[in-house]
Amino acid sequence: MKRKLLPVLLGLLLLMLWSSRLLTGEKTFLLRDADTGKVFLKMPVEEGEIFSITFVHSVNKSPVTDEFLVLEEGFQSHRTLFTSFGAGMESSTEEGQVLSYEEDGTMVLSGFDNHFESFQLIVGTVSDHILTISGEEISLRDLCGRNTSVEITIRN
Repeated sequence: MKRKLLPVLLGLLLLMLWSSRLLTGEKTFLLRDADTGKVFLKMPVEEGEIFSITFVHSVNKSPVTDEFLVLEEGFQSHRTLFTSFGAGMESSTEEGQVLSYEEDGTMVLSGFDNHFESFQLIVGTVSDHILTISGEEISLRDLCGRNTSVEITIRN
């Protein structure tokens, strides 16, 4: 009797843990190799949390920070911060977007209307990509290696 009851109790416990995760809305930030699936970073995040990726623009040699907002499902672009225009940088706004300036002159582009389940980027060979999440700054070059294609996903 005890041998039959133990698997049932373990199954119920696993079911309770799984369902409590769904009910609490716990989400996981996942950074992995886009080619092999190797997981480089896995950490809990919450809806409304912001993470960012900062890199040095290859033409104007100034930092660019892309901020992303964790949603109920996936994430979206929140703001892009930069200090000078250059090739590939926004020089005008699209409908719904706002370009504003911080006191130090940093330009802030916001009002994006997009949604991502995941996105990929290639870690810089010349300039690093710095991930800032939950108050931590993480060098993607150190974590993943130069020229590695990585995928960022938010999982429920």
